[in-house]
Amino acid sequence: MNSTFDPLVGQVLDGRYEIVAKGARGGMATVYRARDLRLTRAVAVKVMRSDMGEDDEFAAKFDREARSAAVLSHPNVVSIFDQGSSQGLPYIVMEFIGRGTLRNKISRSGALPTSRALELFEQIAAAVAAAHEAGAVHRDTKPENVIPTPRG
Repeated sequence: MNSTFDPLVGQVLDGRYEIVAKGARGGMATVYRARDLRLTRAVAVKVMRSDMGEDDEFAAKFDREARSAAVLSHPNVVSIFDQGSSQGLPYIVMEFIGRGTLRNKISRSGALPTSRALELFEQIAAAVAAAHEAGAVHRDTKPENVIPTPRG
């Protein structure tokens, strides 16, 4: 996780999700490592960027993303636990994998062996297929959005 100062780090969203560290920042949101104080577990919290908060269309898109992902139940798809809004910022609470992205791995280690790349591709394709079967389309499939689990 990125240690750069962020005003949300140390805050508690909705009296439940304590923001522990900043992770990745994307085009519409920042992902944080957080602690669910009620269930005492690590979670990832995706918070819509504050500069997007005034855009009702953008907020609706963020809400649709949470609802679309929440219906998915697949071993290759991160689980969605909750969604809400705190301090005027919409957020999505997800399963915390606790590892770097596929992009991080490739940057550190270089190209993957062909057999491993094919294994990952099969899993990514299965996840995308599950989303399509549920009527959801992931419009941002890229190595930064693939997080290998400890099981591979």
